[in-house]
Amino acid sequence: MRRPLSHYHPLLYWLRVWQRRIFRYFSWHCSGRKYSCVRQPNERLPYRYKKHTSKLIRRLGESDIQLQYNKVTNLKLAVNQLNGVIIRPSEYFSFCRLVGRPTKKRGFVEGMELSFGQARSGIGGGICQISNLIHWLALHSELQVVERANHSFDPFPDDGRILPFGSGAAIFYNFIDLVLYNPTQKTFQLSLHVGEHQLEGELLCEQERAYSYHIYEKRHAFTRKNNVVYRQNEIWRDTLTKYNVGGQPKCLRSDLLYQNDVVVKYAVDEARLATNNN
Repeated sequence: MRRPLSHYHPLLYWLRVWQRRIFRYFSWHCSGRKYSCVRQPNERLPYRYKKHTSKLIRRLGESDIQLQYNKVTNLKLAVNQLNGVIIRPSEYFSFCRLVGRPTKKRGFVEGMELSFGQARSGIGGGICQISNLIHWLALHSELQVVERANHSFDPFPDDGRILPFGSGAAIFYNFIDLVLYNPTQKTFQLSLHVGEHQLEGELLCEQERAYSYHIYEKRHAFTRKNNVVYRQNEIWRDTLTKYNVGGQPKCLRSDLLYQNDVVVKYAVDEARLATNNN
């Protein structure tokens, strides 16, 4: 498989990055899309669709724990740009457009980021924790995920994982973005907060939800190909009736959302290579 020119020299890589960033700037302003920009952090919409929290500080392999503490600083800065944002009918939500470019000048610090096939430090590292949370909230609603990327490798063994592997949303300003679209006639709102130990998020709406949603994984497995270990699974979503029918919610439809097949960067026991959960 032929490698792109940007893989051969750092200068070519960054020229390619800035080319794509410029294309994104033009897209934001010339595409005709209407993007969410209004924030009402002190005025909450009345109905909650979904609430989720994630642990702020986690031990990730042998990585520098200070990067985890630095991440909290970055999360607070990003949350200040996102908390209370309103997503009106026919509007698009862009994570990168709202948060902006994470720079030292804006107060962002070195945190952990996943790039070039490894976990390393970078300015603004760690804000993917917010995009992961927002993506998870959106999957429990009628909001459509129109742009989302997953990390291309699995860097650390699971440490208290709650959400299915591969259900996150990677961010790299600004061309790797999380973009949502509101196809409904309802207005949604994101409520976000960095607590003492948890990142907290809620998806709110002006109307009660008509359905409930269940997100889960299938066919999880570790496999080896040409002496390289891969982690695979599928992410599915069931759309259910809000109220019980005959004693339990009725499943209206099941949709395959994502299929993951990424390189594993840590040692996996031989016994786990046989794991295949259906």
